[in-house]
Amino acid sequence: MGKLYFKYGAMGSSKTAQALMCKFNYEQKDFRVFLFKPILDTRHIEGNTPMVWSRIGLKSECYEFKKEDNFFEICKKYQIEREKDVIIVDECQFLTKKQVEQLKDLSTKFPVLCYGLLTNYKTELFEGSKRLVELADSLMEIKCICRCGRKATVNVRYVDGKIATEGDEIMIGADERYESMCYQCYIKLLREQQNNQING
Repeated sequence: MGKLYFKYGAMGSSKTAQALMCKFNYEQKDFRVFLFKPILDTRHIEGNTPMVWSRIGLKSECYEFKKEDNFFEICKKYQIEREKDVIIVDECQFLTKKQVEQLKDLSTKFPVLCYGLLTNYKTELFEGSKRLVELADSLMEIKCICRCGRKATVNVRYVDGKIATEGDEIMIGADERYESMCYQCYIKLLREQQNNQING
């Protein structure tokens, strides 16, 4: 019998690397692992092959899903049905509420492991992450540190060198666009930026 796992952390916390290591560990034990990522994550493609790629260089081919996809239908398509099948979802914050509910149902048959962010750059829960917190059998925080050494919890987005506080929820990027920070550093830098704008 499987479970639904949600393993979350700020950007740069090794979520993807851990997802890939988890895939390797299952495959060593003769499980069939189906690795998924959202189709909107276009950062890593080799030829026409979608890839999941971690910052430390680990990578693997994967399947893609869209917001409109039904995971029951996906399982039928790829014949994901055995006890020794495993689904791993990277960037799971982009799942819809309905998709999380589908994965919860599927996790009664085999393990489903979801890796992703908890909150967006506005410190608000993503739709998929919120439903995962509500439904997952196991929640695990993957920790990383802020520039000051404290635990990072905020995914700060930069636009033109300034901290963004409004805009679209989704903007694909990595270190060139985002920085993980503790809340104290985030608020300090945000207030400095606001003061500079007032006095500038």
